[in-house]
Amino acid sequence: MLALFDLDNTLIDRRGGMGSWVRSFVHSRSLSRAAESAICDRLRERAYPADFVHLRKILGLVDDPDDLWKEYVDGITRSVRCYPKVREGLERLRGAGWTLGIATNGAGDIQRAKLAATGLTHLFHGICVSEEIGARKPARAHFEVAAALCGTRLSTATWMVGDSPETDIAGGRAAGLRTAWVADGREWSDDLRAPDIAARDVAEAIEAVLAAAA
Repeated sequence: MLALFDLDNTLIDRRGGMGSWVRSFVHSRSLSRAAESAICDRLRERAYPADFVHLRKILGLVDDPDDLWKEYVDGITRSVRCYPKVREGLERLRGAGWTLGIATNGAGDIQRAKLAATGLTHLFHGICVSEEIGARKPARAHFEVAAALCGTRLSTATWMVGDSPETDIAGGRAAGLRTAWVADGREWSDDLRAPDIAARDVAEAIEAVLAAAA
């Protein structure tokens, strides 16, 4: 059995790590609260090197954009943390014979750096990052490549676990997968077909997936 996991705000707390990094960055450059808001708005969903070309210009920074990107990658990898019981849940799945994969949008270097920094890399049979394969969730191709990188193929027994109703849940369902949504305090929108599982956090989602497959 195959379970694919989103990374940001599913397995790791990107929001918390981002907030910590932005505050530190703004303080180091003596920037304003308006600058802090501009950085957060630009990087809220995802960050790529091109974003720092834009931020350098609007913030009047003299740093090379490549250096800013490296500073961001280094800072975020120091700031992000796993959610509680993530490792234990993933280890339970592996112990039960599951194949595990990462299916995440984003830039390859930072997504892999976050996995390494949180000690999760070794728990996955394959890691699929949109920038590296040229296909972003919710495209079916992203899920297909994620399965292939795990040495298998998608099936109706494959699960997609994630926090995004659009990219993870609707995308996974369109690819023929079973879906587990990490709600994190949110209510499901009536505009979208409900996931197979709605859980408070990823640890609860993993327990529900195990129970559903028993």
